[in-house]
Amino acid sequence: MSSGSQVEELVFPNCENASEKYEKLAKIGQGTFGEVFKARNRETKALVAMKKVLMENEKEGFPITAIREIKILQLLRHENVVQLIEICRTRAGPYNRFKSTFFLIFEFCEHDLAGLLSNANVKFTLGEIKKVMQQLLNGLYFIHSNKILHRDMKAANILITKNGVLKLADFGLARALVSKGSNPKYTNRVVTLWYRPPELLLGERMYGPSIDVWGAGCIMAEMWTRSPIMQGNTEQHQLQLISQLCGSISPDVWPGVHKMELYDKLELPKGQKRKVKERLKPYVRDQYALDLLDKLLCLDPSKRMDCDSALNHDLFWTDPMPTDLTPMLSRHTTSMFEYLAPPRRRGPIHPQAPAHKPAHNPDQHFERVF
Repeated sequence: MSSGSQVEELVFPNCENASEKYEKLAKIGQGTFGEVFKARNRETKALVAMKKVLMENEKEGFPITAIREIKILQLLRHENVVQLIEICRTRAGPYNRFKSTFFLIFEFCEHDLAGLLSNANVKFTLGEIKKVMQQLLNGLYFIHSNKILHRDMKAANILITKNGVLKLADFGLARALVSKGSNPKYTNRVVTLWYRPPELLLGERMYGPSIDVWGAGCIMAEMWTRSPIMQGNTEQHQLQLISQLCGSISPDVWPGVHKMELYDKLELPKGQKRKVKERLKPYVRDQYALDLLDKLLCLDPSKRMDCDSALNHDLFWTDPMPTDLTPMLSRHTTSMFEYLAPPRRRGPIHPQAPAHKPAHNPDQHFERVF
């Protein structure tokens, strides 16, 4: 089947010539998925994001991963999920070896959360952090209710518009949930390592929405620490960092964990006490926030708080209430994306935590003070 016919079968708005319809303004993203550009509709002047579909590895047809992403985004229409507008192609010619290039055209969001957190001039109040997390959990609740797993939760995949609306983005690894009765087995090679939950690191292939909730907990902590809280170099190292923060992984705290494929094949730290609240307290002074973080970063996925319960947590219903992000964002007119920010520097692993609350300094990373 040809690329064109596969895309047309998706019954999604599409345009025949991307360069005629859109003017590229700047590159704002780069990864294994391809490139993302800020662009302008030449007729309406509306800003959009153009995500290039990587075709180099496709001998014939349209990549199945892109088809899956498009189908999922067709289903997910929600304020806190980025909107796919249409699919565009470039005309095939000698300049592109007679192969069309495809772009997914999305609504444009001015920032991603990783970009905002890397900028020392961007400071979130407790009320604003609550608003970010409330919207993030609301988006996750919606996609989980529609039986979709995101499978790549990280700060760079959380977009925020200039009007303060948060959007879950990059559904390239997303997957529809299969009913439990069918004994589903998914790949565990998903989620960026620093945000990957312990069950995936231990080889679990029958998992659910709780894998996204772990990522949400990591992102929530990052709202205060300003950089990823567990920066492992390998799966083994990541499990060590998780154990040092969340306590040793054992059947006592996680019944049945010993049955997981890699439980006996990896060296898991013994005798580690759970220190989520203790280690985060120098940053997170709010007791309700510490309590929610503790529940989101639960080792046992069956006991990890789900999004519905998290949205009903006292954190979101006590003063200061979740605060509109627009006034704070209006002070920053330049778009902030992880791709455009300086590389995140990493400090030594686990020195003693400070007794004082650290300043919002993007170079003062969490590993440095853990």
